[in-house]
Parts: sequence; C-alpha cells; structure tokens
Amino acid sequence: MSILESIKRNAVPASVMRTAAKGALPLPADQMLEVLVYLTQNPVFSQDARMTLASFDFESSIKIMARPQTAPEVLGYFWSPENRRPALMPALIENPSITETLLIELAVECPREIVNMLLASPRVKNSYALIEALGTNPNVEAQELRELRGEPSAPEPEAPDATAESAESNSLRQQFEREHAAEIAAEEGKAFQLVEGEGDQQRGEQGAMQESQAASTMSNQGNEALAAAALGAQTRSANAPDDGKRLTLLQKLGRMTAAERVKAAFTAGREERAVLIRDGARVVQNAVLSSPKLTDPEVEVFAAAKNVHDNVLREIARNRRFMKNYAVMRNLVQNPKTPADIALPLVKMLMVYDLKALQRSRNVSETIRAMAARYYREKALSGGKTRD
Repeated sequence: MSILESIKRNAVPASVMRTAAKGALPLPADQMLEVLVYLTQNPVFSQDARMTLASFDFESSIKIMARPQTAPEVLGYFWSPENRRPALMPALIENPSITETLLIELAVECPREIVNMLLASPRVKNSYALIEALGTNPNVEAQELRELRGEPSAPEPEAPDATAESAESNSLRQQFEREHAAEIAAEEGKAFQLVEGEGDQQRGEQGAMQESQAASTMSNQGNEALAAAALGAQTRSANAPDDGKRLTLLQKLGRMTAAERVKAAFTAGREERAVLIRDGARVVQNAVLSSPKLTDPEVEVFAAAKNVHDNVLREIARNRRFMKNYAVMRNLVQNPKTPADIALPLVKMLMVYDLKALQRSRNVSETIRAMAARYYREKALSGGKTRD
C-alpha cells in the first residue's frame, strides 16, 4: 500500500503526517506533491502542506506540471488562481491534461503576466477557439490579436452601427425581426444590462478598492468566463476615464435600443457579439446565435461561459448545427451553469478521455460526475462504446 493510500485511510501516526506536510518524506517528487495536495484538505496539517507546496523545488515542479500523467488533483491545485505559481503556468498551459475549456476560462480575463504566456504558447497559436477567447480579454492589444489571427496590421473598420450588410444577413435579420417583433417591442425602453456571472457583482462593488491594492491580489479575481472583464470596466467607468475601445463599445451598445442591438447582433463583429451574448434581453441573445457571421469557435466559447444566461446554453443545445461540433457539446457538459436537463443527456456522447476527466471534476454536480464515471467504465471496457 502506498503512503498516500495509508494517509487516506488514516493508517499512519500523526508524526508521519506532520513530516509529510513539511515535505520531508523520502518519496519521489511527484508522489510527494500528491501527498501534499491531499493534505491541504486536512484540518490539522493543511497550513503546513500549503506552505510546503508554495516553496516546493521549482525544477522538480515544472517537470511534473509538464507531464500528462501527473495526477489531476496536483494539476488542478496549481491551476487554481489561489494556488497559482506564475513560473509554472507555461508548463501547465502546454499540458494536454489541462482541458481547452480551462484554457478558455483563463484566456478571457487573466492578468497581463498570464496573457504574455498565452501569446507565446504554441498550443494557443494553433487553437482558433483560444485565440477568440483571448480576443475578449481587455489586457490583449489589438495588434497582438491581429497577429495571432494572421490578419493585416491595419485595424478592421468594424462597428456596431456598420452600414455594410450582406444580402443574406439582411434577409435573415428581417425574418428574425418579424418573428420576434413582440419580444423586441417588449424590451423597448428598458435599460441595457449585462447578465452577471458568479463573481461579477462582487467585482463591481469592490472594483475601486481592488485597484488600490497590491498587484498580488489581482490573481485572486474570479475567472467566470467570456466578457466578465468588459463588465468590470463598465461598472468602474464612473470612477475611471474612458481609455479604450472596449469601454467605448459598451457605451455605444448602452445607448442603443433593443431593436438596434438586435441589428448589431447580425451586422457587427466578434467583439460586439461577445458582449451582446450577455445582453439581459433574451431576444438579443437569440439574435447573436442566429447571426450568419457567428463562427464555431465563438459558439465554443459561449458554451463554456459561466456568465451567460441559461437561455443561451439552452438555445445552443437546441441548435443542430452547433451540436455537431464536439467541442461545443463537451463544453456544455463541463459548464456548471448548464441546466441539468441539458447536460445529463450529453454525458453519454463524450469520449473516454473527457469522461475520465469529468468524473473527477469539482466544477460539475455530483450527478454529472456519477454519470461520467458510469459511462467511463462502460466505454473503457468496450472500446469506446456504451451499452444501449
């Protein structure tokens, strides 16, 4: 029996537990990390274990973070914002055991230090979805984003009030407006408001205080996905000058009527859609999902977002074109915001390696984890197939 199993079964004396929490057991580095991460949950030895992990040998740590075989609990510990060691992030970013969904969540509102790592990452450069997620981060310069996308240096003349509209987009928009005329009319006169994520309200209330604190506290901000950082800029606008395109974009959208925002959902660009998908008006959310300009990578990001309305996730799940994309389906299942009646039937469709990760995920409900464990056992034993 391994020392970790003995500790889990409470079969070792307290003196050994104390020695383990100080990282002094004669174990290989990877096993020592597993023991320490487990002990962070122990009410007696958690503080010692966390202090040991914070100062664990860098050379050993970075090699372990780069291995796909490293225990998910260890990778998850160092990936979490409260335990993050920036020097280990490049290795974690490239580790295939860190899912693309986690990278998308990181990309949308990580600080500039992490942005630099993502911009230099071969994995990010080869993923359209991750590039699009970075496009919603206010810490990414427009020129950097154009270089990632392989676009010309000159900025694109895209704006919410763009007059150039293709015949296809115009026809689809007009049809949408006719079918949803009552809903659009019901939203007229209502103030523009973004759907809040789990951490948005707290960020808005504490925004001014947080800006005056040391930079080290910034890493503890929630990473609740999609345009949460843009919302933070909006809520702080009363205390800060207008200093960029994203604030101007929010101001423009905020002055629009519901009908104008519906039109923008069909005619505007990616940045506008990334904000409008979080519009409090469902008819605007649906207009974004009906836009012929909407790309698959954008939908992948929306499906992983924790600060969109439930309606967005339901509409994505109802759309056959979107659900043909495996990444969209996987992101919906892994998103804790997805309603259970949407997520549960999709678990069976996941591939073996995603089921393996899902059964241990702390981001989803116990019901989802149990179902993932069941299908993982079935598929692992039957070459990837499930019993009907």
